[in-house]
Amino acid sequence: MSSESSPQTPTGTACNIFPTDHIWNTPIDNMPIHSLSDAYVASIGLNSNLHPDFGSGLWNGGPIGIPYAEVPGSQPNVPINYTDYGDESDPGPFPIPPDAPIEGGPSSDGDRHVLVLDSDNCLLYELFYAFPVNSGTSWDASSGAMYDLNGYALRPDGWTSADAAGLPIFPGLVRYDEVAAGSINHAIRFTAVQTQRAYVWPARHYASSITDSNVPPMGQRFRLKANFDISGFHPDVQVILQAMKTYGLILADNGSDWFISGAPDERWDDNILDQIKSISGSNFEAVDVTPLQLHPDSGQVRIFDKSLFLPTIQATP
Repeated sequence: MSSESSPQTPTGTACNIFPTDHIWNTPIDNMPIHSLSDAYVASIGLNSNLHPDFGSGLWNGGPIGIPYAEVPGSQPNVPINYTDYGDESDPGPFPIPPDAPIEGGPSSDGDRHVLVLDSDNCLLYELFYAFPVNSGTSWDASSGAMYDLNGYALRPDGWTSADAAGLPIFPGLVRYDEVAAGSINHAIRFTAVQTQRAYVWPARHYASSITDSNVPPMGQRFRLKANFDISGFHPDVQVILQAMKTYGLILADNGSDWFISGAPDERWDDNILDQIKSISGSNFEAVDVTPLQLHPDSGQVRIFDKSLFLPTIQATP
C-alpha cells in the first residue's frame, strides 16, 4: 500500500483535514478485496450508474451539493438546541454564523446539513437538519458533532453524528479547489438506498433494520477497479476517478445508490461532471480495511510494508 500523500487542506486555511495517517487520508489501492465484495456491489447496483451529487447552479432553489463555511477563531459561539439526538450529540455552543449555508437552501426540507470549519483552531462543526432561530442567534438541529482536525478520535461507539454512519461529512466531499490543483488525497463520501443494521470501522452508527449480510454496512470502503481505463475522461473527472481508485469511497448515509458527495461551486462545469454518470457499479469492488485498524476508537492507521504486507505501527508524534 502506498502511503505517500499530502493531507487535504482547504483553500483559505492552513488546517489539514485530519493527519496524513488518518483512515480518511489513507490509500487503499493495495488493500485486499472484501470477501463479500460481489454481494455488496450487487446490493447497491451492478448496473446502476454513479451520480455526482454536486455541481454549479441551483436545484429546487438550493445549491447542488453540501456547502460549508470557513470562519475565524473569533467567530461568536451560539447555542445549539438538539431536537432528536441530543444524547448522541456534542453540546454547543458552536461558532455557526447566522448566514451559514444550508444544504438544499434555506427553504429545504431535506437533510439541511450545516458544516463550519474554524480555520484558526482547526475544528470542524457539523449539524444535521439545522434551522436558524431568531436570525441565527441560535440553531435548532436534529444532531451535531465537533471534530479536532489534528486528531484521530472517532465518535463514541454507537453514536451518530451529522451523518447516519457517525462519520464527519466535510472530509469526504469532492471540492473544486482540490480538483483544480490536480489531486484528491482522501476517500469520498457516498450513499446507498439499502444499508445493513451494522457498521464497520471507522463508522460508529447504523441507520437500518436490514440484517442481510449481503447488504453493505455503514463505513464500508469501496474502490474503482485498478483496470478501469480513465484516460478518455476530462482531466477534472480523471482527478476524481483516480481518487476513487487510490482512496476509494466510504458508505456514509442512506440515500440514492452510488450518489457521490461534493461541495457546490459555481466553477464546476456540470456537463463535464456528467461524464461520471457513465460509470456503473460493476466497475467497483468492496475493500477490507480492517488490517489498517490500529485501535477501534481511533482513526489512525497501521502503516504497511508495501512489499511484505506486514503491519508496523507508526507512532503518533
